[in-house]
Amino acid sequence: MTYGLILAGGKGARLYPLSRVNKPKQFLNIVDNKTLLYNTLDRVSHIIDNENLYIVTNKEYKKQVFEESNSFISEDHIIVEPSNKETAVCIALAAIKLLKKDKDAVMLIFPSDHHIEASDNFYNILNCAIDISNKKRGLVTIGIQAKIPQTGYGYIQIGKSIICGEKFSNIDVYKVERFTEKPSYEIAKDFVLDGGYLWNSGIFCFRADVYLRELEKYLPKIYRGMIEIYKSIDNKDEELIVNRIYNQLDGISIDFGIMQKTRKAYVICGDFYWDDIGSFTSLTKILKQEGENYLKGNVLLEDSKNCLIFGNDNLIINFGVQDLIIVNTGDVILIMDRKREQEVKYLFDLLNSKKEFKDFI
Repeated sequence: MTYGLILAGGKGARLYPLSRVNKPKQFLNIVDNKTLLYNTLDRVSHIIDNENLYIVTNKEYKKQVFEESNSFISEDHIIVEPSNKETAVCIALAAIKLLKKDKDAVMLIFPSDHHIEASDNFYNILNCAIDISNKKRGLVTIGIQAKIPQTGYGYIQIGKSIICGEKFSNIDVYKVERFTEKPSYEIAKDFVLDGGYLWNSGIFCFRADVYLRELEKYLPKIYRGMIEIYKSIDNKDEELIVNRIYNQLDGISIDFGIMQKTRKAYVICGDFYWDDIGSFTSLTKILKQEGENYLKGNVLLEDSKNCLIFGNDNLIINFGVQDLIIVNTGDVILIMDRKREQEVKYLFDLLNSKKEFKDFI
């Protein structure tokens, strides 16, 4: 059976200070006045029955996750990590829990903080991913045509074309030749010019047992820990064992830990609108446009161009400037060169390292 798994434990650091530790990106009302998490649940529920939907998050977000998801799933379908150990680990935790109830579990995995415009083609691609996962026993990801150099994305070099059944004959599927996570700008530029690369959308599909076999091969310490947790599921000491194992593990993403190493990866070309909302520029669609500027809030523009301004009730006056990002959240004001917006996470980490700024994270 196929299960939908939504990853909702991220910090959303690339949108700081809009996204904060106590209210990261997935809980912001960015699109259609609903949170990104709610929109993800709504989208996925059109292909996966609610009783087969699960969310994995960390303990500090469990309450917020439940408030956003209780019209779709019950609280026992929220899988809680003791701490954030990144996607390779949280997916492994979900995999062993699903395998405990279903030895043939297929996992269709979605980030909770992306914006996707669902369509018949979108759902057809997901059904194709499920089909390949069962027939090829591989790790399937959805790729988006790389249009401009983006250093914050993973890049997938397509390999040999895969012939699918007649039902999916109009969908392009390839063996993955190479997976490169977050390249430099120059390398990303070469990938785009090459034309044979796709952005990794962060949507994955695979059998839980296949994922664990790849985990055993490439991340054996994490695998051994998960097997120990598996043996404790539904026992009285399960929580203690999960806490102990997590304290021993180093976090790593599925991209770095598995996808860059595995030889069992397949990619489907995703012909639908996708945006990971990973930068301020990605929010221009929800902002008011004035000339070459995009703005939200109380803003006066004069002799300014190519600026993004996120304001509130306080008046922001933009005079004689260009190529800036300005974000005012009340307690934090960010002013930065628009060309360096991919470095917001660096600023977030810098603030996080200084005790005097902990109240502003």
